Amino acid sequence: MGIFSRFTDIINSNINSILDKAEDPEKMVRLIIQEMEDTLVEVRSTSAKTLADKKDLTRQVTRLNNDVDTWQQKAELALSKGRDDLARGALVEKAKCEEAANSLSEELLHFDDHIAKLQDEISQLQEKLADAKARQKAIVLRGKTASSRLKVKSKLDSSKVDDALSRFDRYERKIDDLESQVESYDLGKKSLADEIDELEADDNIDSELAALKAKMGKATKAKPAAKAKK
Repeated sequence: MGIFSRFTDIINSNINSILDKAEDPEKMVRLIIQEMEDTLVEVRSTSAKTLADKKDLTRQVTRLNNDVDTWQQKAELALSKGRDDLARGALVEKAKCEEAANSLSEELLHFDDHIAKLQDEISQLQEKLADAKARQKAIVLRGKTASSRLKVKSKLDSSKVDDALSRFDRYERKIDDLESQVESYDLGKKSLADEIDELEADDNIDSELAALKAKMGKATKAKPAAKAKK
């Protein structure tokens, strides 16, 4: 099983648990990042152990190849001394070492492939972790904003708000009625200031009328004088 498939199972399990408990998005994001960081640490540890195992196998292959050369030399020495039996035994040991070296070399090839995949997955996980951290703040803010908007929407759509506004309208109408009743008592009544203002208005009209009469009287006297001159 790849690290991402296992990681996805862990994340999905925790997300479902969070959703069941109706946790907030901020906790969810923190949990996802924490799971990614834990997985990255685990995979790096596995990769380090794999590299150590590879080095150990490489040393074994080197030692076996040296043994092959050693048994080859022993077989040659035995033949030079006329000991075919010893030469045969040395060649048998040489064959065993060659077989073991070849087997370990094949395992090393698998190790190289496994290590390459681990390195690729680590790189992918690091990129995804960096992206998640970069988006964490924005995601948290969006979650909080969405929650706030949802609360406001639920209040606006609630019948309680409409009822409250209706009560405000009724209160305003009652105040209008009260103000109208107060104003109705003042209808037809003149205050002292109103009466003084009327007197001043009458005086102004009388003065204007007198001025107009004087002007017209002068004009009447001037017309006969103009005719006598002719």
